[in-house]
Amino acid sequence: MKPSNPGPRSRSIVAREQQHMAPGLQSFALYSGLAMARGSGSTLVDEDGKEYIDFIAGIGVGSVGHCHPDYVEALKRQAERLTFGSFTTETRARFLELLATLTPAGLTRIQLYSGGAEAVEAAFRLAKSATRKFEFVGFWGGFHGKTGGVLGLLGSETKRGLGPFMPGLYLSPYAYCYRCPLQLRYPECGIACAEFLREVIRHQTQGEIAAIIVEPMQGTAGNVIPPEGFLRAVQAIAKEHDALLIADEMLTGFGRTGTMWGCDHDGVVPDVMTIGKGMGGGFPLSGLISTDELTRHKPFGEPSGSSSSYGGNPLAAAAGLATLDIILKENLVKNAERVGAVMLARLQTLKEKYRFIGDVRGKGLMLGLELVKDPATKEPLPKDATRALFQECLKRGLVAMCYSHIIRINPPLVISEETALRGLAILDEAMQVVAREWGID
Repeated sequence: MKPSNPGPRSRSIVAREQQHMAPGLQSFALYSGLAMARGSGSTLVDEDGKEYIDFIAGIGVGSVGHCHPDYVEALKRQAERLTFGSFTTETRARFLELLATLTPAGLTRIQLYSGGAEAVEAAFRLAKSATRKFEFVGFWGGFHGKTGGVLGLLGSETKRGLGPFMPGLYLSPYAYCYRCPLQLRYPECGIACAEFLREVIRHQTQGEIAAIIVEPMQGTAGNVIPPEGFLRAVQAIAKEHDALLIADEMLTGFGRTGTMWGCDHDGVVPDVMTIGKGMGGGFPLSGLISTDELTRHKPFGEPSGSSSSYGGNPLAAAAGLATLDIILKENLVKNAERVGAVMLARLQTLKEKYRFIGDVRGKGLMLGLELVKDPATKEPLPKDATRALFQECLKRGLVAMCYSHIIRINPPLVISEETALRGLAILDEAMQVVAREWGID
């Protein structure tokens, strides 16, 4: 008989925490009710001793898995020597040198921060400094953080009730082919959403576009993979308006999609990249990467003009260096490509098995599914059914973002094919239960 979820120790610890924790934690943490004790690789263990395959990785943060021994040792060594401050350290110098060997051609200047929104806001300050313009265009479904300067570009309902937003922010439809906002079909559409972007700029802006910001693949929207040519078209439009192209690689960078950068799939080198999540292996670490010419522009290039008190601190640099070393030494980019392809193929067989799986998509270990009541109407599966799916997965030892009709699968890059397939077998079993109990197929 399978133990109940959550177990008594988890329930006790979570109850204690909830006496003080403000509302608004990440959904999977709230809905699970679990207190985690430890982790190893792509496995988590809760406070009651139950093991789970991890298909979340902190939403793409845990690139090298839980408690990789080399990562742990690197942080231990650094914690014994120096833990804070902006002074140069040997560790940070080595980290930047290694990172610069991985960046797209010409992107050689790096500034470090502690969170994704902080890096994106810094990229906006850089764009304003370099172009002397002040408007920004993003995309429906996009996510670049929840701070004031980028909140208006949040392409979801999350921003409702938080206005007014900063002026000069505009949104255009993303290439979300399964739910095309223009009611067209690729490739016959000729990537019409790119042409629509031109119309947004023409009719809604003052023509003072400092930058267009785009995720090479949208994470929060459901691991949405745009068709080939979309990023190239967006880059061309940015150039038409003498605007910078900011690629938000917070989630897609460092091998997540089976290439080092998400932009690599479309052969695009942006003017600025914002990076993070998988770069720190779990430590709060983000940054922006751009050219020498652009980063020299003032006020961004003034002393303290682009800095952060926590950015690039000794512990963060040690975490970043250890993470990149592991990614390269263990060939995790290739592993993401190989295991991701196996998982995608398996998910396609589930789509054939269950009529309520409307779409399956993915690149590398950035995979997505959409659950629908009817494949024709694409009406989302009700929340009660998807919450039940989430709980059935937990009972069987899988933590996955399957509590809504959009399922995102982002396991650690170290995950083995065997573990990945075991996780999908659990998902399959949980879907069988939900299909039976909810009368869906």
